[in-house]
Amino acid sequence: MPLDHGVVGVPGPSHERSWTSAETLLYAVGVGAGLGDPLRELPFTTENSAGVRQRVLPTFAVLAAQAPIGRSLGDFNPAMLVHAEQAFELRRELPPEGRVRVTGTVTGIYDKGSGALVTSETNAVDPETGDRLITSRSSVFIRGEGGFGGERGPRDEWAEPDRAPDHKVTCPTRPEQALLYRLSGDRNPLHSDPAFAARAGFERPILHGLCTYGITGRALLHTVADSDPARFTSMSGRFSSPVFPGEPLTVSIWVDGGTALFRTVKDDGTVVIDRGRATFRDG
Repeated sequence: MPLDHGVVGVPGPSHERSWTSAETLLYAVGVGAGLGDPLRELPFTTENSAGVRQRVLPTFAVLAAQAPIGRSLGDFNPAMLVHAEQAFELRRELPPEGRVRVTGTVTGIYDKGSGALVTSETNAVDPETGDRLITSRSSVFIRGEGGFGGERGPRDEWAEPDRAPDHKVTCPTRPEQALLYRLSGDRNPLHSDPAFAARAGFERPILHGLCTYGITGRALLHTVADSDPARFTSMSGRFSSPVFPGEPLTVSIWVDGGTALFRTVKDDGTVVIDRGRATFRDG
């Protein structure tokens, strides 16, 4: 059964999403906050440290804005689906605990030949005022579902600056990083079940793309925004290669005013997040 193109442009049902202080703390630890130095990121990992108020990593916006997209995309092998791209825009700093009303829509199904690229957008608003808080855009690549003769999709004119990065930040990951991150809600067995990972062509479970994304977001937050989530307004990137838990990640950052371009690589130079872009408010 091919993918159902009739879902494109049809908003899914709105639903309320809430989160607690414990969930935002768990998310921070899940994307490596405090790893190697438990005292370095206390605003994100504790709620009761003297003189320190709890704050939320900006990339938690992607989880806060998750929503069902309506009816099923069709019948396909879920082991062939990988997260391809992720972006979000954040209107204001997220609170440690909160509530939003979220609506998701499939915005396109594109033919990439070897597979299909499915794009979607979700909007999270304040349930009381209707003010938009988060816009999240993502895409997934489904291997084997291309070749249907559709459009290939829009292009992003991203180019690496013709100079050395302004910053390079290396972040460790834990061998059990995926087991921690999955507790934030993504229980896809690709990240925990060796048999499922083998069916997808991997020698062992891989790290969640959104965990790599969150680790990269931490590097950007601390390096370019002085660790202040109120300054972090948007982030986008393309997932280009899997990461195994325990592999260190290095983020190269080029800063131009309130915009930073970035790329995340493994120790062997393999690019894992490409075409990255983030924006920041002045401090």
